[in-house]
Amino acid sequence: MAGEPNNGKLKLGLYWAASCGGCEIAIVELREKILDLDAAADILFWPVALDVKYKDVEAMPDRHIDVCLFNGAIRTSENEHMAHLLRQKSKVLVAFGSCAHEGCIPGLANLFDRQSIFERVYLEVPSVDNPQGILPQPSYRVPEGEVEIPHFYNTVKTLGQVEDVDYYVPGCPPQPPQIWAVVEAILSGNLPPKGSVVGANEKTVCDECKHVREERRIKKFYRPHEIIPDSTKCLFDQGLICAGPATRGGCGALCTKVDMPCRGCYGPPPGVIDQGAALLSAVASVVDADTEEEAARIVGEIVDPVGTFYRFGLPASLLHRAKLRE
Repeated sequence: MAGEPNNGKLKLGLYWAASCGGCEIAIVELREKILDLDAAADILFWPVALDVKYKDVEAMPDRHIDVCLFNGAIRTSENEHMAHLLRQKSKVLVAFGSCAHEGCIPGLANLFDRQSIFERVYLEVPSVDNPQGILPQPSYRVPEGEVEIPHFYNTVKTLGQVEDVDYYVPGCPPQPPQIWAVVEAILSGNLPPKGSVVGANEKTVCDECKHVREERRIKKFYRPHEIIPDSTKCLFDQGLICAGPATRGGCGALCTKVDMPCRGCYGPPPGVIDQGAALLSAVASVVDADTEEEAARIVGEIVDPVGTFYRFGLPASLLHRAKLRE
């Protein structure tokens, strides 16, 4: 790349696809260590912070970027194009954060399809002013020429479902200490086998949690705003659905430290194929019901089951999405 430094430093790329931007903020949250990162690596591509164009990446030789931290799910054709391009230009491609790792909150759109999402956003919401019922079109001709926008896919996918991924860094967002541990591993070349989850550990959030578990039986589940929990006792035992038993550790149990139930953003622990199914099993194991009808009532009171059990991992789950309309 013209004008690019040749100083032996690590060549780093960062990209933001379908996500909220929290992973970008997490990089800044390295605080003073970001100066150490700057000393050790040249950032060649980071659209949120640098004025670098796609054509600059396209002009790079293949495998020119040493490591690319790709955050965000694959929602549009632009996201997928950049996934393929950055895979081609990078020696190591990292699914950075929960959206790239599992699909995360954008993946809950897999309960719907493109048409129903467009109808809701552009035609039905009370604040919309669209009397002509105009919906986004992939291309539109104006006097100056044809304007094109990315295709909006029916299904949100993880990065690993469209490209070959070397490593996965979980979290919504990944925690700065874990990010720095990953950076140090990259700089030292001390990386685990390809396909590994890095920036986390092999245990569950429950192993990091301060609360004491007594394995009580539950007759009613609560939403976090409905009760003030006892800070010493397991939140699950108090009727709060906590994803800790079905979630990989490494975050330091930050949510449960402030008496909020774990939501599951670090993904499934080792050996668990479907995080939502594992959490559902944990919930079923504590239901205190004498009859099938009572069990149905207790479980039926759980608000937003998919958002509860698959909040961060619907695209990566065995379900993937709701059935598309004919």
